[in-house]
Amino acid sequence: MPSNSVFLLHNKKPNLPQNSHQMDNLPHDVLFQILSRLPISSLIQFHSVSRSCRLLAQYTQLFDPNHDHFRCLIFHSDFPIRNHLYFVDFPSLTQHKFSVKRIFTPFAATMPEYDVVGSCNGFLCLSDSLYNENLFIYNPFTRDYLELPKSKDFSNPDVVYGIGFHPQTKRLKILKIVYSKGFRRIQRRFHHSEVQVFTLGTSNWRSIGRIFHHLAQGQSPAAINGRLHWVSLPRRHYVGRTIVSFDLASEEFIDIPKPDYGSLSRCNFQLMNLNDCLSAVVYCSYGKMEIWVMEQYGVKESWVKSFNIGSYMPKGLKQEGTEMCFKVSKIVVKGRIVRVVCVLKSGEILLEYRNRALVVFNPSSGKFKDVSFEGMPNWFQTIVHFGSLNRIDALLE
Repeated sequence: MPSNSVFLLHNKKPNLPQNSHQMDNLPHDVLFQILSRLPISSLIQFHSVSRSCRLLAQYTQLFDPNHDHFRCLIFHSDFPIRNHLYFVDFPSLTQHKFSVKRIFTPFAATMPEYDVVGSCNGFLCLSDSLYNENLFIYNPFTRDYLELPKSKDFSNPDVVYGIGFHPQTKRLKILKIVYSKGFRRIQRRFHHSEVQVFTLGTSNWRSIGRIFHHLAQGQSPAAINGRLHWVSLPRRHYVGRTIVSFDLASEEFIDIPKPDYGSLSRCNFQLMNLNDCLSAVVYCSYGKMEIWVMEQYGVKESWVKSFNIGSYMPKGLKQEGTEMCFKVSKIVVKGRIVRVVCVLKSGEILLEYRNRALVVFNPSSGKFKDVSFEGMPNWFQTIVHFGSLNRIDALLE
């Protein structure tokens, strides 16, 4: 089955071959090899071909959960229609004939305005961006979703979310950090904070105390070694930023050391997972960036500057003014001029510019290449997602 055999998730069904029963005669190891080489959209179609394919496709946990064929890009669009999700299969990044597909959100009436908290083990975590009330766990390819119970109410809170899966405990956890109304933004002080944890399979949120760092809203934590990582906001009389980690097993916050030298020690930066290593994208002047990698987790001296990325302006943005962006899209307000999305299997780096354009940067040649797909939304936030057919019920056991 070709990898471009995708379908609109909200209104179409795949055309099944009339002799689909013959697939049941193939050995299971052959079917397994076929399925493990398909993108997630084609895997969905195989799920409906025959009984054997359906049974094997249901057990996608037998495959490497980080298999590149299951990786896709999800676009959270905010304009011209607010809060729509789209996706494109990851292998098609170099094949521009591919088009993005709309993802249906069955809970749109309950939560018309939402933010994408993060992606974990085939599930998206979506939070209510209007009232900080609703929170959903959603598999966009099976339409399987769960609305989490309400947690303790606060008056006009600042809320930071995180989602992660611990490989030893086998538990999916959602972290909610609430800063009360007394927080003074300018001085980076707050009267009260509370950290709440929800473990899938339980019925209530648990309060585990407070946090003494203030984390910025809207930043997705980097998940490495069973821990979530954020960058704290600067404190009063202290211009530097701290890397804060949360251990999903012990449920403790720990500071991760930065080097005492170089731009990472003093600049604004974004954290990400780069080949299972904690990495920091440092934003320099005029859209230039550096990527630092912590080659040995927790070891201060192991920070190494691995990439330099020069300034660039995508062709599609050169003729466009920037003033309009900040009037129509709440997503763009959160964004920087350029953001690192991920590192491709080829070693190239995927970049997102002004929430309007995708660009691939080649570190070896120093060249940039614009990337676009048919049907891409005008404004978007890009999320790297590993698709699966996993059901939420399996996580509740």
